[in-house]
Amino acid sequence: MVRINKNGEVFVKLLYWGPAGGGKTTAIDTLYRLTKEQYSDTVEPTGNLTKIAMASGSTLYFDRGIFQSKKQSKIFYHIYTVAGQARFSPLRKKIFTGTDGIIFVFDAQRSRLADNIQSLKELKNVSNQRLISELPLLIMVNKQDLPNTMKKAEVEQILAQENLFFAPREKLHAWNPIVYETIALYSNAQNVYQIFAELARRTALYQALGNGKAPDMTKKPNLPSHVPDL
Repeated sequence: MVRINKNGEVFVKLLYWGPAGGGKTTAIDTLYRLTKEQYSDTVEPTGNLTKIAMASGSTLYFDRGIFQSKKQSKIFYHIYTVAGQARFSPLRKKIFTGTDGIIFVFDAQRSRLADNIQSLKELKNVSNQRLISELPLLIMVNKQDLPNTMKKAEVEQILAQENLFFAPREKLHAWNPIVYETIALYSNAQNVYQIFAELARRTALYQALGNGKAPDMTKKPNLPSHVPDL
């Protein structure tokens, strides 16, 4: 559930999750630059990114950035990444606490399929099976600039196997994860800002229309095209 302080400021925690080396830190780096240079009229970073990394550059504990909505100035997005290495599982659980929405960074290289599935299963367990029903989920299929990568339809099949992609008759169908084929590198960024903006929108809708859960869109078929005031 988002947090609101006595001054009416709203704090939303969004988390980038996925296997080691999938591009989570690159995605948040690119988002930071995009919101400073191209999208500063809608969202703006406040301060610098916080990074705790190993000598190799891999995330050691987490990355963190704070972004402020320019259209609704009292809304702040606290964005975290998690270290993807297996040994950091206890730390990932701690960082997950209080999360309002998740971007899963799927490494599109076919050689990383098992790592992606293992990370996705861990996320399901850490969330206590609340993905989609209470926590909006989006998917970045990253590294589409590399050869022999997985495509959107293949990832959707994996999500369906994990009960994270629903048929039209299902109540949660309207909240199926959008699967974005992406490149997180700033020099060739694809969909990085759009993914963040859509997750922010869905998080707001969960709060405004569903009281912290996925709204029943079978009773309200038309999704608002804007992020409502919280």
